[in-house]
Amino acid sequence: MKKLSTLLLLATIGFFTYSFKGGEEYQTIEIGTKAPMLDYEMQGTDGEPHSLKSLAENNGILVIFSCNTCPFVIKWEDRYPALAELTAENEIGFVLVNSNEAKRDGADSMEEMLSHAEEKGYSNVPYVVDENSKLANAFGGKTTPHVFLFNAEMELVYEGAIDDNLDDASAFEKPYLKHAIENMVMGKEIEPKNTKAIGCSIKRVKG
Repeated sequence: MKKLSTLLLLATIGFFTYSFKGGEEYQTIEIGTKAPMLDYEMQGTDGEPHSLKSLAENNGILVIFSCNTCPFVIKWEDRYPALAELTAENEIGFVLVNSNEAKRDGADSMEEMLSHAEEKGYSNVPYVVDENSKLANAFGGKTTPHVFLFNAEMELVYEGAIDDNLDDASAFEKPYLKHAIENMVMGKEIEPKNTKAIGCSIKRVKG
């Protein structure tokens, strides 16, 4: 029993180390910060270039750093279609950003992104390539997924996780992002404004 407990503890430590390593030198932008690099164009799986400015709607934009193969993304991305509907209903832009530059010749190539977008039904959500992780660096994005919600003034109002249940979309108790979107549109206080982004580290190319 003691040996099992030790193994579980080591697994837990390993989980959080895996979740948060990488990108430590980039500070995550603070609540109230204006979205950086608004005019930076990123190629989408739809064949078109997109910028945050071009994708933002009347009430702001939702940016999620994502990818193709991270097990955390795979577990959470079944919530993307509902988020697409929620953002559309509330006149909020929505974009999925792939910043895994170190895997661009493999699992996170544009070819693989095209295949993944088709498989997962991203037809109504732009899925774009962040070359050299420039946007991720400017945002201080840490993980896939990592959520950033901006209001109509393009000020950050919520940052972190989608909800509190990685494994079951029907069993979460705290839909952080959904509540943040609803409260932002209604002009209500968002609480919490920050949660812990849990996922695979963004795969940056180390210089």
